[in-house]
Amino acid sequence: MDTSAPRNGKLRIAATGDLHLAKSPALPPLLQELFAEVGHQADVLLLCGDLTERGSPEEAHLLAKAIAGTVKIPVVAVLGNHDYESGHPQEVAQILTDAGVAVLDGDAQVIEGVGFAGVKGFAGGFGKRALGPWGETIIKDFVREAVNEALKLESALARLRRVPRVAALHYSPIQETVEGEPREIYPFLGCSRIEEPLSRYPVSAVFHGHAHRGRPEGKTAAGTPVYNVAWGVLRTSFPDRLPFRVVEVPLDGR
Repeated sequence: MDTSAPRNGKLRIAATGDLHLAKSPALPPLLQELFAEVGHQADVLLLCGDLTERGSPEEAHLLAKAIAGTVKIPVVAVLGNHDYESGHPQEVAQILTDAGVAVLDGDAQVIEGVGFAGVKGFAGGFGKRALGPWGETIIKDFVREAVNEALKLESALARLRRVPRVAALHYSPIQETVEGEPREIYPFLGCSRIEEPLSRYPVSAVFHGHAHRGRPEGKTAAGTPVYNVAWGVLRTSFPDRLPFRVVEVPLDGR
């Protein structure tokens, strides 16, 4: 979807994640309020994974119905680890796609002059302490999953030409935005391998979730802003607001 440019030469992105929507008769009131309000403050809604609690089609249908009936701006999403729990991530993605959500998994989408590239990402740790592909086959497979996610992100970013780029993730690409979580679980909250494509294909902003008690923002080694928009982080950091973060991206990429 590529529509007309917003006013003032900027795209307003409202980002949130970790909704953890469980199967129930109705949407939680706070999420209803968020969906009703977001279109008044932003041009695009970005959902950064863990959209459902257990990754069931029933949960996905509830979310899809709410988005289709309430949100009046384009919606972009990536899945999170919870969306894989029941073994139906493709069905969850298709249900949301049928409701008009652009679900990205190594894909790229241009909306109102800004290119979105998205993957789930994966775990593995950060910097010199990141897990390496050494030893048992299961460890090599674990590391390979992070490498594959990084390659998917790189491919998606490479397809976006002559437009500002935004990266959507679930796992964090940097350590800074997971700080505040127990240090013992840092390696399970993200991976530096996902940061590498962001250096080769510069982006205007990076959004992720997953680290519920992390920091709301940080920067890549190249200085790109990274926003942790996990629901818990937003509720704690901005208690007087609805749990979404609005970031403006200039259409000239500066």
